[in-house]
Amino acid sequence: MPILTMDDQPIRLYLDLLKKALAYTLWPEPPHPVDEYIQFRLPLKQKIVAWLYRLLSALDRDIRVVRDIKVAPEARAEGRFWPAYADTMIGLKRLDNLQACVETVIKEKIEGDLIETGVWRGGACIFMRGILAAYGVTDRTVFVADSFQGLPEPDSAEHPLDKEDNLHSVEYLKVSKAAVMNNFRRYGLLDDQVAFIAGWFKDTLNDPRLKKLALIRLDGDMYGSTIEALDALYPKLSRGGFCIIDDYGALEPCRRAVDDYRSARGITAELIKIDWTGCYWRKE
Repeated sequence: MPILTMDDQPIRLYLDLLKKALAYTLWPEPPHPVDEYIQFRLPLKQKIVAWLYRLLSALDRDIRVVRDIKVAPEARAEGRFWPAYADTMIGLKRLDNLQACVETVIKEKIEGDLIETGVWRGGACIFMRGILAAYGVTDRTVFVADSFQGLPEPDSAEHPLDKEDNLHSVEYLKVSKAAVMNNFRRYGLLDDQVAFIAGWFKDTLNDPRLKKLALIRLDGDMYGSTIEALDALYPKLSRGGFCIIDDYGALEPCRRAVDDYRSARGITAELIKIDWTGCYWRKE
């Protein structure tokens, strides 16, 4: 395989196209099913939608009711909505950040593998594997860690800040391992440099395959999921490696978990803002 450099235009073009495809920004946002994340709507609207679906199911099981969605370009860029067909919801700015971090890891030869905890449809992990492929990197693995059954029910005794969290009830956030693997396959990026860690973080992030890490990307939303990932993975992060937090600005429990962890361990590395919610720092 020829030696490639970061100035190669074909690599730039491939990664730019890959980001746009994963974020579904090449096409208008399609209509959304009206029953999507229905639990967040008013009780009366939930009852009306449930009645409507029972009626339609009796007529024809293939009929679905959808509604048009208008998404502003800045909302797409910053991942400010839950998309219908995209393979990632983190938006182009956080994908740009991920690319910059992985490219720095490669350029500066920061030792270790790459991992995301909380992957949804796998888009960010697919992108990391795509970056490694583009630069011909064959000695790093992308770890894909998720329950593959949505978020856990809150453990309010252990993590009181998660008490009011109800994301575990959202079907939209539950994506199976088979579906994520198929998404990798669709982009031609499922191979032995992709490893899956399935289960709740408190039970699985002690996986012996995780030895040294160059980049950890945490997208667990909750206090418990975030602090468990930091406890398990941050000690394995190489000096100069990147710790990326997806939900720091959007979700108070996540932010508190990060602040508590940094404070308890005396981490003073600058916390750099990516967009309205994402941030990262480099391990010193």
